[in-house]
Amino acid sequence: MERTDDEWRAILTPEQYTVLRQQGTEAPFTGAYWDDHAPGMYHCAGCGTPLFSSDDKFDSGTGWPSFTRPVEDDNVGAREDSSHGMRRIEVVCKACGGHLGHVFPDGPGPSGMRYCINSCSLTREEVGA
Repeated sequence: MERTDDEWRAILTPEQYTVLRQQGTEAPFTGAYWDDHAPGMYHCAGCGTPLFSSDDKFDSGTGWPSFTRPVEDDNVGAREDSSHGMRRIEVVCKACGGHLGHVFPDGPGPSGMRYCINSCSLTREEVGA
């Protein structure tokens, strides 16, 4: 999905723009979904691509929404991130390239992964909505 910088700024809030387009991070325990337990599907706030299900959401204690896996592997990409003096794996929306957060190998369940995602990079569609 190709959009100009001006188009992204027009459709995203300033916080969403900072996170999705400039690889920013929202402060922990401040986002809309870090402590949200309602059933639903989480979509990319930039393009609407389905990314994560509430069925795979868990409380990681980190202050960001955490998931054990994406709803479809083809919807989420990963790339190395060596910013801030750390080596991490960045998680991006494959459809629009938006920064979502990072993935770590310390999650529960069979995947063992923790997708630590910024709330402002997501929208939630409630089940049955």
